[in-house]
Amino acid sequence: MNKGQHPLWLSGLLQIYSYTICCTYLSSASLCHGACVEVDSDTDAVVNEGFKLGCISCKMRGEVPAEATVEWSFMPKGESEFTKIYSYEDLMSDIPDERFYERLDWNGSKKTKDLQDGSIYILNVTWNDTGTYRCIFNRTLTFTSYEFHTNATKIVQLNVVPRLTRGIASILSEVMMYVTIIGLQVWLVVEMIYCYRKISAQGEEALRESAAEYLAIASESKENCAMVAVTE
Repeated sequence: MNKGQHPLWLSGLLQIYSYTICCTYLSSASLCHGACVEVDSDTDAVVNEGFKLGCISCKMRGEVPAEATVEWSFMPKGESEFTKIYSYEDLMSDIPDERFYERLDWNGSKKTKDLQDGSIYILNVTWNDTGTYRCIFNRTLTFTSYEFHTNATKIVQLNVVPRLTRGIASILSEVMMYVTIIGLQVWLVVEMIYCYRKISAQGEEALRESAAEYLAIASESKENCAMVAVTE
């Protein structure tokens, strides 16, 4: 082993330690600075239960101060026009549609006018809630010398069902997840065995080299002693 070069097992430990520090740093960073991610809403609601209508609209410039309002409209199945059912502005909500009175709760961004999550929650879903829901974000970005207005629209096709059933895709995804986990564990065990055998082989080889070197030195010493005796 060359001077300044770490043994194989020590190098592995250093890599694991570096990786752990990196992961810890990234985890801390992600906790301190949350990111907005636009995720589609679920579409199957169970009758007589609660359901979250998701609506997320992220700002393109997170550092720019802004204010936003959210408006929800509903078009029942078989109809052709939307009706306003909910609005949220200045931390206040309004439910103008009697069908949803005392059945809608704000489930979006809390304690801020800079809204990015405009989700609402339906209490006690009924069969008549089946249809199309439209969520509209109206946002005003405040720059140093001017204001910029934008809007975003999200559509949710809601289907009310008696109970939730798992689809084939969901089952296959779960099976593949377990197969992947088991495969990674097997691979890790194989790698550990391989590394252990490699380290053991290197240790045995080092011992053999040391023994051979010792025998060579001893033999050379005997020859030198014999030459000295002959000379005398």
